[in-house]
Amino acid sequence: MRIFQLGSLWFVLLLFVALPALSQDQPSSPSSRAVIEAVPPAQSQSQGAAAYSPPPTSFNDVIDRVVQREHFFIAQMRHLHPMVETYLQNLKTDRSGNDVIAKDNYFLGRLDMNDGPEDTSFIGQPGFGRRMANRLTGLYAMHFLPLGFAQMVVLDPDFQKRSYNFNFVRREFLGEVRCLVIDVEPKKDASPGRFIGRIWVEDQDYNIVRFNGTYSSRPGTDFYLHFDTWRLNLRSGMWVPAYVYSEESDYKYGLAKSLHFRAQTRLWGYDLKTLNKNSEFTQILVDSPQSVKDQSEVEADATPVVAERLWERQAEDNAVERLQKIGLLAPVGEVDKVLQTVVNNLLVTNNIDLQSDIHCRVLLTSPLESFTIGHTIVISRGLLDVLPDEASLAMVMAHELSHIVLGHKFDTKLAFNDRMFFPDEDSFQRFDFRHRSADEEAADTKAVELLKNSPYKDKLGSAGLFLTALHQYAPDLPNLIRPHMGNGLAQGKSLRMSALLASAPQLDPKRPDQIAALPLGGRIKLDPWTDQVELSKAKPVALTSAREKMPFEITPFFPYLTRLSVPGNEKVALTAPVSK
Repeated sequence: MRIFQLGSLWFVLLLFVALPALSQDQPSSPSSRAVIEAVPPAQSQSQGAAAYSPPPTSFNDVIDRVVQREHFFIAQMRHLHPMVETYLQNLKTDRSGNDVIAKDNYFLGRLDMNDGPEDTSFIGQPGFGRRMANRLTGLYAMHFLPLGFAQMVVLDPDFQKRSYNFNFVRREFLGEVRCLVIDVEPKKDASPGRFIGRIWVEDQDYNIVRFNGTYSSRPGTDFYLHFDTWRLNLRSGMWVPAYVYSEESDYKYGLAKSLHFRAQTRLWGYDLKTLNKNSEFTQILVDSPQSVKDQSEVEADATPVVAERLWERQAEDNAVERLQKIGLLAPVGEVDKVLQTVVNNLLVTNNIDLQSDIHCRVLLTSPLESFTIGHTIVISRGLLDVLPDEASLAMVMAHELSHIVLGHKFDTKLAFNDRMFFPDEDSFQRFDFRHRSADEEAADTKAVELLKNSPYKDKLGSAGLFLTALHQYAPDLPNLIRPHMGNGLAQGKSLRMSALLASAPQLDPKRPDQIAALPLGGRIKLDPWTDQVELSKAKPVALTSAREKMPFEITPFFPYLTRLSVPGNEKVALTAPVSK
């Protein structure tokens, strides 16, 4: 989709139109009705699909099914409001001819297609769907518009057979899903902004599960970028967008300029209503008054100390619950248990008893940050992705644990529930879990002490190496390392846990066997429907060159697609991109 502007002209983004009626095209000419191998019928009826019809016997029949399913997809999307996150890295070529990061951009919002693509931004920028374009500050300057990336989830809002030429290429498996590969090109008389590229259509219900290409444009006026969009089968008969990768390596614009970038767009939070539904009221059990009895061990009012702890816990629970309800925090899951194991290792080896439980949760966003909410340690998905090993993870957890051990102040104003009544897009402004600089320094000192008594004491060189790489890349990645609710890992000349730099080996970007940091997206799998996260089970890949290390970098998506096997099965097929 068009995502930038040229010069001082205003270019209005292509907006979605109302769902059109299905095309009533006349049958194609005989030359376009080449019969292909009969496609087996779907094993079950898709939700919302029409009654069973016999399998198509020609390529023309297949295209009719594809167009019909794409219209049904757009109708589905009007009822869904997923989170949309785009992270973009501008690149430049160094003296050795390698691509290196020059700067980055970050967008986060919620997609709403009820009346065209409207969006509410979470980070103080114009919404993805605001029907306006920002005036440029310089001649032939380039300005990225978040809406452009969000619109790449739809092939064509007015996808009609009469507007395109279709060419069957081959059959191909994407993971476990057999697909028909079809090249798509707008007809000569079609309006600009039509998709041009290749689509992959699963061969049961004929849903488009991947499309790769760009949009047609008028020379000198419209500018569209290339993208690769993937959809996942998250419910029976439902394929929804999950990943969009966009890239340009030498796009010429202006007088003598070129565009060179990579971008990842992720969507999640499709089913927040079900996720946050209070299960207690799905089955109401009524006890007789005589059977109700206080089960507490001590039948007395709380002491002042206990009351203070309960008040802090109430504030903590309110904040955690709200973040999960918004779609920023993953539900409790397996990754939390891994984090909890690291925390327990630190506590046990240091003989620390906090007299209360510590919880660990995963923030679903890409920027690298961690913070505490009372006795809950929160770490972002992006930070978990790039940490190279368990010792580096222990370093992050030790710092946050130290805030809890040292009893650093937690603002209990959130214990009042009315403070949770605010629009979702105001979350980053309403939630502030930052500590004072003095508390940050004290936590660093305490964390080093905890690590030296832990099972990770002999492996802290890798943690120091990660900090070295982070400090080196920080000037070019301000949006990736910018925290939204907690303190930053690197701010200006200050670096968290800088004492560990002394134990780090010399950073050598040319050594393939020295991994200081991983690319984004390689470790955590996120289910876009339930927001559950789990660790990727992909086998490690041997690197053939130092270039393949790609610390903190964006890579393309290649998810292993699966199809839900049982109609109506509520289990979601977790699918994650393979980074390399």
